Amino acid sequence: MHAQRLTRIRRFSAPVRLGFFIFLLLCLWLPVALPVYLLVADANWASILALSFLYGEFLWLVRWWERQVYQQPYPLVGFGLTNFTKYGMEMGLGVAIAFGSLFALYSLQASWGWLVWQPLRAGFGQILVEGLLVAVGIGFAEELFFRGWLLAELQRDYFPRLAWFLNAGIFALLHYLKPLQQILQTLPEFAGLFLLGITLILAKRATGGRLWLPIGLHAGFVWGYYAINVGHLVQFSQTVPPWLTGIHGNPLAGVVGLLFLGAIAVIFTKLNLT
Repeated sequence: MHAQRLTRIRRFSAPVRLGFFIFLLLCLWLPVALPVYLLVADANWASILALSFLYGEFLWLVRWWERQVYQQPYPLVGFGLTNFTKYGMEMGLGVAIAFGSLFALYSLQASWGWLVWQPLRAGFGQILVEGLLVAVGIGFAEELFFRGWLLAELQRDYFPRLAWFLNAGIFALLHYLKPLQQILQTLPEFAGLFLLGITLILAKRATGGRLWLPIGLHAGFVWGYYAINVGHLVQFSQTVPPWLTGIHGNPLAGVVGLLFLGAIAVIFTKLNLT
């Protein structure tokens, strides 16, 4: 595309810009993804490979997009991947807050008799290591996409609070794509995903716009839930309805989990780590 035509894209409304970017991303990804899904017999490996290609192409495209459309020479820095001297501390803090609060949530419910901790199974250490690797990958990828690129695009058109709510809403919707019956059965989960999106934005704001803390938080929640779920660490006693503990065992779909997450969000409104 001609450079002058590309710079005109910035004048379009945010929905048009977002749609155009996603269209370009799909044009790059589908020619690679379709052969992968057709030729790789193992469905899990096919998904891993296809999603890896998708994210690699996103990283290339988003840098090209920012440089050509907005003349931003260092786009990833603008998204919050900056001040690398603090990335270890802030990511570690995020993981500790998320992982610790999740286990505090389950421990509190255990003290009330709502669940029973199960003994550690053989191979739990491997589950922890695998879960951490998966969680860091998911946290980095999703935060760069949602709280990095997407939030930056929304903030170019809308005032901050509206951009936050739109960002959290899109985040929740894209994680809530499932058959209608499952949507109706797990409706409280949408509220949890929306609140999680807001919490991650507040974590970014608390560090002056850096992404390390939200990456750590996201990874910590994924890691903790992975360890508990895959490791079969808890057994719910069924003494209270699932809407309290979490529908299908998901803390984001339960009142107690929402209260815990809401408390974390409130803390981040007061926290200043700039």
